[in-house]
Amino acid sequence: MALFLVQHGKNLPKDVDPEKGLSEDGISDVKRIANVAKEYGIQASEIYHSGKTRARQTAQIFADTIYCQGESRGISGMNPLDDVVEFYSEFRNELESNKNIMLVGHLPFMEKLSAYLVTGSEEKPVFKFQNGGIVCLEKEPDKQSWIIKWALMPTIG
Repeated sequence: MALFLVQHGKNLPKDVDPEKGLSEDGISDVKRIANVAKEYGIQASEIYHSGKTRARQTAQIFADTIYCQGESRGISGMNPLDDVVEFYSEFRNELESNKNIMLVGHLPFMEKLSAYLVTGSEEKPVFKFQNGGIVCLEKEPDKQSWIIKWALMPTIG
């Protein structure tokens, strides 16, 4: 079981696209990371996104590239300022199932969720996300905490 946390790809500014869809660079970065994930055999049983255009587009690129059992789906509770503790409480059973789940969302939500899962506090950052990157978390057997297993990012440095 793995939990893949993805920050949406780079998006267009609101004055260019009111929906803030992915930019050409964003699409390119997400496709590149998704292809690397596919080469490593990464699979997701479910891909969920916040419902915002940039997250939906990012999730769809992953769903079209890696093996995924279904279509990506929008769910509530993953907007930038949503409460990660409430989200985890609501989706805990799904996230702790024996499935590989991918969540595609926004900052600061994704960084706070990873911090909460790893440390028990959303205020103790554990990873610096990048647009279009993946952070893979795994639940420690017989423990309440998660660990960061690996990450794929568009840039290093």
